[in-house]
Amino acid sequence: MSTLQGKVAMVTGSGRGIGRAIALKLAGEGARLVVNDLDAEPAEQVAQEIRALGGEAAVCVGSVTAPDFAERFVKTAVDTYSGIDIIVNNAGYTWDAVIQKMTDEQWYAILDCHLTAPFRILRAAQPVIRALHKAEAAEGRAVFRKVVNISSIAGLGGNAGQANYAVAKAGITGLTKTLSKEWGRMLVNVNTVAYGFIRTRLTEATEADTSVTIEGRDIKVGINPGLLKTIESGVPLGRGGTPAEAAGAVYLFCIPESNYISGQTIVCGGGFTMG
Repeated sequence: MSTLQGKVAMVTGSGRGIGRAIALKLAGEGARLVVNDLDAEPAEQVAQEIRALGGEAAVCVGSVTAPDFAERFVKTAVDTYSGIDIIVNNAGYTWDAVIQKMTDEQWYAILDCHLTAPFRILRAAQPVIRALHKAEAAEGRAVFRKVVNISSIAGLGGNAGQANYAVAKAGITGLTKTLSKEWGRMLVNVNTVAYGFIRTRLTEATEADTSVTIEGRDIKVGINPGLLKTIESGVPLGRGGTPAEAAGAVYLFCIPESNYISGQTIVCGGGFTMG
Protein backbone atom coordinates (compact mmCIF):
# COMPACT_ATOMS: atom_id res chain seq x y z
CA MET A 1 0.00 0.00 0.00
CA SER A 2 1.24 3.50 -0.83
CA THR A 3 2.29 5.76 2.05
CA LEU A 4 -0.63 8.18 1.66
CA GLN A 5 -3.22 5.75 0.36
CA GLY A 6 -6.71 7.25 0.56
CA LYS A 7 -5.63 10.52 2.17
CA VAL A 8 -7.33 13.70 0.93
CA ALA A 9 -4.80 16.40 0.01
CA MET A 10 -5.59 20.00 -0.89
CA VAL A 11 -2.81 21.94 -2.65
CA THR A 12 -3.15 25.59 -3.65
CA GLY A 13 -1.37 26.82 -6.75
CA SER A 14 -0.96 23.27 -8.01
CA GLY A 15 -1.52 23.90 -11.72
CA ARG A 16 2.10 24.84 -12.33
CA GLY A 17 5.63 24.67 -10.98
CA ILE A 18 6.27 23.54 -7.43
CA GLY A 19 2.56 23.14 -6.68
CA ARG A 20 2.10 20.80 -9.62
CA ALA A 21 5.09 18.75 -8.46
CA ILE A 22 3.63 18.55 -4.94
CA ALA A 23 0.25 17.42 -6.26
CA LEU A 24 1.81 14.75 -8.46
CA LYS A 25 4.07 13.53 -5.65
CA LEU A 26 1.24 13.18 -3.16
CA ALA A 27 -1.02 11.56 -5.76
CA GLY A 28 1.78 9.17 -6.67
CA GLU A 29 1.86 8.09 -3.03
CA GLY A 30 -1.87 7.35 -3.03
CA ALA A 31 -3.47 10.64 -1.97
CA ARG A 32 -6.67 11.95 -3.51
CA LEU A 33 -6.13 15.52 -4.64
CA VAL A 34 -7.95 18.81 -4.79
CA VAL A 35 -6.03 20.80 -7.41
CA ASN A 36 -6.18 24.58 -7.55
CA ASP A 37 -4.97 27.22 -9.97
CA LEU A 38 -5.97 30.72 -11.02
CA ASP A 39 -6.79 29.33 -14.46
CA ALA A 40 -8.89 26.33 -15.35
CA GLU A 41 -6.65 24.91 -18.07
CA PRO A 42 -3.50 24.15 -16.03
CA ALA A 43 -5.57 22.91 -13.09
CA GLU A 44 -7.52 20.52 -15.31
CA GLN A 45 -4.32 19.38 -17.00
CA VAL A 46 -2.75 18.39 -13.67
CA ALA A 47 -5.96 16.64 -12.65
CA GLN A 48 -5.87 14.68 -15.89
CA GLU A 49 -2.23 13.73 -15.27
CA ILE A 50 -3.19 12.38 -11.87
CA ARG A 51 -6.12 10.42 -13.27
CA ALA A 52 -3.94 9.02 -16.05
CA LEU A 53 -1.69 7.60 -13.35
CA GLY A 54 -4.68 5.91 -11.72
CA GLY A 55 -5.27 8.56 -9.06
CA GLU A 56 -8.21 10.73 -8.11
CA ALA A 57 -8.36 14.49 -8.53
CA ALA A 58 -10.95 17.23 -8.18
CA VAL A 59 -10.45 20.82 -9.30
CA CYS A 60 -11.19 24.11 -7.56
CA VAL A 61 -10.34 27.00 -9.87
CA GLY A 62 -9.84 30.54 -8.63
CA SER A 63 -7.67 33.01 -6.79
CA VAL A 64 -6.79 32.12 -3.22
CA THR A 65 -7.29 35.79 -2.37
CA ALA A 66 -10.97 35.81 -3.34
CA PRO A 67 -13.20 36.31 -0.28
CA ASP A 68 -15.16 33.11 -0.97
CA PHE A 69 -12.24 30.93 -2.04
CA ALA A 70 -11.43 29.24 1.28
CA GLU A 71 -14.98 28.00 1.75
CA ARG A 72 -15.18 26.77 -1.87
CA PHE A 73 -11.85 24.99 -1.56
CA VAL A 74 -12.84 23.19 1.63
CA LYS A 75 -16.29 22.40 0.24
CA THR A 76 -14.73 20.81 -2.84
CA ALA A 77 -12.74 18.43 -0.64
CA VAL A 78 -15.68 17.58 1.60
CA ASP A 79 -18.21 17.20 -1.22
CA THR A 80 -15.87 15.05 -3.31
CA TYR A 81 -14.09 12.96 -0.71
CA SER A 82 -15.96 13.55 2.59
CA GLY A 83 -12.85 14.65 4.43
CA ILE A 84 -9.52 16.48 4.67
CA ASP A 85 -6.17 14.99 5.64
CA ILE A 86 -3.49 17.24 4.14
CA ILE A 87 -3.49 20.96 3.38
CA VAL A 88 -0.57 22.51 1.51
CA ASN A 89 -0.62 26.31 1.29
CA ASN A 90 1.62 26.74 -1.74
CA ALA A 91 0.10 29.40 -4.03
CA GLY A 92 2.21 32.49 -4.43
CA TYR A 93 4.28 34.87 -6.51
CA THR A 94 6.61 37.83 -6.00
CA TRP A 95 6.09 41.50 -6.87
CA ASP A 96 9.32 43.22 -5.97
CA ALA A 97 10.47 46.77 -5.29
CA VAL A 98 12.69 48.53 -2.80
CA ILE A 99 10.65 49.96 0.04
CA GLN A 100 10.59 53.59 -1.14
CA LYS A 101 9.16 52.45 -4.48
CA MET A 102 6.78 49.80 -3.17
CA THR A 103 3.12 50.76 -3.44
CA ASP A 104 0.35 49.88 -1.03
CA GLU A 105 -1.10 47.70 -3.80
CA GLN A 106 2.13 45.69 -4.03
CA TRP A 107 2.32 45.34 -0.26
CA TYR A 108 -1.23 44.13 0.26
CA ALA A 109 -1.34 41.92 -2.86
CA ILE A 110 1.57 39.83 -1.62
CA LEU A 111 0.39 39.70 2.00
CA ASP A 112 -3.10 38.72 0.86
CA CYS A 113 -1.76 35.86 -1.27
CA HIS A 114 0.91 34.48 1.02
CA LEU A 115 -0.53 35.10 4.48
CA THR A 116 -4.21 36.05 4.49
CA ALA A 117 -5.20 33.27 2.07
CA PRO A 118 -3.60 30.47 4.14
CA PHE A 119 -5.22 31.93 7.27
CA ARG A 120 -8.65 31.87 5.64
CA ILE A 121 -8.21 28.33 4.28
CA LEU A 122 -7.15 26.96 7.65
CA ARG A 123 -9.94 28.83 9.41
CA ALA A 124 -12.48 27.33 7.00
CA ALA A 125 -11.03 23.84 7.43
CA GLN A 126 -11.05 23.86 11.24
CA PRO A 127 -14.72 22.88 11.78
CA VAL A 128 -14.34 19.97 9.35
CA ILE A 129 -11.15 18.72 10.98
CA ARG A 130 -12.62 19.13 14.46
CA ALA A 131 -15.70 17.08 13.57
CA LEU A 132 -13.61 14.34 11.95
CA HIS A 133 -11.27 14.17 14.93
CA LYS A 134 -14.16 14.02 17.40
CA ALA A 135 -15.75 11.11 15.51
CA GLU A 136 -12.45 9.25 15.26
CA ALA A 137 -11.69 9.76 18.96
CA ALA A 138 -15.12 8.36 19.86
CA GLU A 139 -14.20 5.24 17.88
CA GLY A 140 -10.84 4.99 19.63
CA ARG A 141 -8.88 5.83 16.49
CA ALA A 142 -5.89 8.18 16.29
CA VAL A 143 -5.74 9.80 12.85
CA PHE A 144 -3.02 12.36 12.21
CA ARG A 145 -3.55 15.19 9.76
CA LYS A 146 -0.98 17.44 8.13
CA VAL A 147 -0.71 21.12 7.29
CA VAL A 148 2.34 22.24 5.33
CA ASN A 149 2.76 25.98 4.82
CA ILE A 150 5.22 27.14 2.20
CA SER A 151 7.71 29.84 3.14
CA SER A 152 11.04 31.04 1.79
CA ILE A 153 14.53 31.81 3.02
CA ALA A 154 13.51 35.42 2.38
CA GLY A 155 11.13 35.03 5.31
CA LEU A 156 13.95 33.80 7.52
CA GLY A 157 16.68 36.28 6.63
CA GLY A 158 15.06 38.99 4.52
CA ASN A 159 15.91 39.87 0.93
CA ALA A 160 16.53 43.28 -0.63
CA GLY A 161 13.60 44.40 -2.76
CA GLN A 162 11.20 41.96 -1.15
CA ALA A 163 9.86 43.63 2.00
CA ASN A 164 6.32 42.50 1.19
CA TYR A 165 7.29 38.91 0.39
CA ALA A 166 9.72 38.56 3.30
CA VAL A 167 7.15 39.87 5.78
CA ALA A 168 4.45 37.55 4.44
CA LYS A 169 6.73 34.52 4.59
CA ALA A 170 7.93 35.43 8.08
CA GLY A 171 4.27 35.65 9.08
CA ILE A 172 3.64 32.12 7.83
CA THR A 173 6.15 30.90 10.40
CA GLY A 174 4.13 32.57 13.15
CA LEU A 175 0.91 31.08 11.80
CA THR A 176 2.51 27.63 11.70
CA LYS A 177 3.77 27.82 15.28
CA THR A 178 0.44 29.10 16.57
CA LEU A 179 -1.68 26.45 14.84
CA SER A 180 0.68 23.70 15.94
CA LYS A 181 -0.33 24.67 19.48
CA GLU A 182 -4.04 25.16 18.74
CA TRP A 183 -4.48 22.04 16.62
CA GLY A 184 -2.19 19.59 18.40
CA ARG A 185 -5.13 18.33 20.45
CA MET A 186 -6.78 17.32 17.15
CA LEU A 187 -3.63 15.39 16.12
CA VAL A 188 -2.76 17.86 13.37
CA ASN A 189 0.92 18.40 12.57
CA VAL A 190 1.53 21.93 11.29
CA ASN A 191 4.91 22.65 9.73
CA THR A 192 6.63 24.93 7.23
CA VAL A 193 8.94 24.30 4.30
CA ALA A 194 11.09 27.34 3.46
CA TYR A 195 12.47 27.18 -0.06
CA GLY A 196 15.78 28.44 -1.25
CA PHE A 197 16.40 28.83 -4.97
CA ILE A 198 14.07 26.52 -6.88
CA ARG A 199 14.03 26.66 -10.67
CA THR A 200 10.54 27.37 -12.02
CA ARG A 201 9.03 29.53 -14.77
CA LEU A 202 9.34 32.49 -12.39
CA THR A 203 13.10 32.03 -11.92
CA GLU A 204 14.33 30.87 -15.33
CA ALA A 205 17.30 32.57 -16.97
CA THR A 206 16.35 35.34 -19.40
CA GLU A 207 17.94 38.48 -20.77
CA ALA A 208 14.63 39.86 -22.05
CA ASP A 209 11.96 41.66 -20.07
CA THR A 210 9.54 38.82 -19.42
CA SER A 211 6.30 39.02 -17.49
CA VAL A 212 3.29 36.93 -16.60
CA THR A 213 -0.21 38.17 -15.90
CA ILE A 214 -1.44 37.40 -12.40
CA GLU A 215 -4.89 38.68 -11.43
CA GLY A 216 -4.74 41.36 -14.11
CA ARG A 217 -1.26 42.55 -13.14
CA ASP A 218 1.85 42.17 -15.32
CA ILE A 219 4.50 40.72 -13.02
CA LYS A 220 8.13 40.59 -14.16
CA VAL A 221 9.65 37.13 -14.03
CA GLY A 222 12.95 35.55 -14.90
CA ILE A 223 16.51 36.23 -13.79
CA ASN A 224 19.45 37.63 -15.73
CA PRO A 225 21.71 34.69 -16.68
CA GLY A 226 24.72 36.29 -15.00
CA LEU A 227 22.82 36.84 -11.77
CA LEU A 228 21.41 33.32 -11.95
CA LYS A 229 24.94 31.92 -12.23
CA THR A 230 26.01 33.93 -9.19
CA ILE A 231 23.01 32.76 -7.18
CA GLU A 232 23.60 29.12 -8.01
CA SER A 233 27.32 29.39 -7.25
CA GLY A 234 26.35 30.32 -3.69
CA VAL A 235 24.37 27.11 -3.21
CA PRO A 236 26.54 24.48 -1.51
CA LEU A 237 25.08 21.75 -3.73
CA GLY A 238 26.04 23.86 -6.75
CA ARG A 239 22.67 24.41 -8.40
CA GLY A 240 19.08 25.44 -7.92
CA GLY A 241 16.57 22.84 -6.85
CA THR A 242 13.99 21.19 -9.07
CA PRO A 243 10.23 21.32 -8.43
CA ALA A 244 10.35 17.57 -7.75
CA GLU A 245 12.98 18.11 -5.05
CA ALA A 246 10.87 20.91 -3.58
CA ALA A 247 7.89 18.55 -3.50
CA GLY A 248 9.96 15.96 -1.69
CA ALA A 249 10.42 18.31 1.27
CA VAL A 250 6.65 18.74 1.58
CA TYR A 251 6.17 14.99 1.36
CA LEU A 252 8.41 14.48 4.39
CA PHE A 253 5.91 16.42 6.51
CA CYS A 254 2.96 14.41 5.16
CA ILE A 255 4.08 10.90 6.01
CA PRO A 256 3.38 8.99 9.25
CA GLU A 257 7.06 9.15 10.22
CA SER A 258 6.57 12.89 10.90
CA ASN A 259 3.63 12.39 13.29
CA TYR A 260 5.62 13.73 16.25
CA ILE A 261 7.04 16.76 14.42
CA SER A 262 5.04 19.97 14.60
CA GLY A 263 5.59 23.72 14.66
CA GLN A 264 8.86 23.37 12.72
CA THR A 265 10.43 24.99 9.67
CA ILE A 266 12.84 23.12 7.43
CA VAL A 267 14.85 24.82 4.69
CA CYS A 268 14.86 23.15 1.30
CA GLY A 269 17.70 25.06 -0.28
CA GLY A 270 20.60 22.79 -1.11
CA GLY A 271 22.45 24.05 1.96
CA PHE A 272 21.94 27.74 1.14
CA THR A 273 20.30 29.91 3.79
CA MET A 274 19.88 33.59 4.59
CA GLY A 275 20.42 35.32 7.89
